[in-house]
Amino acid sequence: MRTSIFIIPAVLLSLAACGHSTGERALSGAGIGAGVGLVGGALVGAPLEGAAIGGAVGAGTGALTSPNQINLDRR
Repeated sequence: MRTSIFIIPAVLLSLAACGHSTGERALSGAGIGAGVGLVGGALVGAPLEGAAIGGAVGAGTGALTSPNQINLDRR
């Protein structure tokens, strides 16, 4: 359980900025963050709170990054 506390934020931060525009990165970050937060929250008995927090953190991270920092579609 302690390991998941460190893995979830790492996964969230590494995947939150998928997209070309700021809006795309914010939306994809919110979706990924909400999903990860839902799972993390379910582990501690608060899935809705986890999803809300994860979505907010993911959207913020996605909006604050540029496509040059994180772009998983680069070939």
